[in-house]
Amino acid sequence: MKWMTQYNLNEKKQILIFLLTFISENKQRKFKEVIRFRTRHITVVLEDIYQPHNASAVLRSCDCFGIQDVHIIENKNAYEINPDVALGSAKWLNLMKYNETEFNTITCLTRLKDQGYQIVATTPHQDDFTPESFPLENKFALLFGTELLGLTTEALSMANRYIRVPMVGFTESLNISVSAAILLHTLTGRLRSSSINWGLSNEEETDTLIAWASSVVRKPEALIRNFMGNQ
Repeated sequence: MKWMTQYNLNEKKQILIFLLTFISENKQRKFKEVIRFRTRHITVVLEDIYQPHNASAVLRSCDCFGIQDVHIIENKNAYEINPDVALGSAKWLNLMKYNETEFNTITCLTRLKDQGYQIVATTPHQDDFTPESFPLENKFALLFGTELLGLTTEALSMANRYIRVPMVGFTESLNISVSAAILLHTLTGRLRSSSINWGLSNEEETDTLIAWASSVVRKPEALIRNFMGNQ
């Protein structure tokens, strides 16, 4: 919702109050309940995921475990959502796509590093951190690649750290959606139990609630323009 950047925080709060008048009390209560657990301390990056089932299942896990931002790198493959798997989770998340060039991985990861994120590659081939031992103090981006090829060489080389799910069977790796669910469950659980300030800022919370409200209200931009024009 880039068009919201023209408003300051006080104006955004007025807009939110206005939009909520079009939404049921039950939905408003759900918004207030869910927003308390949303975080940008952890974000998720998906590099060239091409299977709609896996792509959608990861979004569902992100919503379930409170991850607000998902960064989608499209190099060779367009990211497709299977609505039967995602179950509407995409409309509650901020999805950022990187598809302007032939190879978008470096652009995405550089941008995240500039925003203060550590890049954490998920791979079974690096004997580094586990979900239980990974340090949570600094915000970080969990980077997932395809099941067939894994992460690209460039993605692995740009990673600050590596994380793996310990396994004791014959199979070398987990399905990406399962791996994401396991990591997010453990890491967000540890984060919420810590003293780290992991929640959304006041403005981030307001922006997110406006986005959620806009997703269930008809023609929200027109309503907001009319409302602000009468102030």
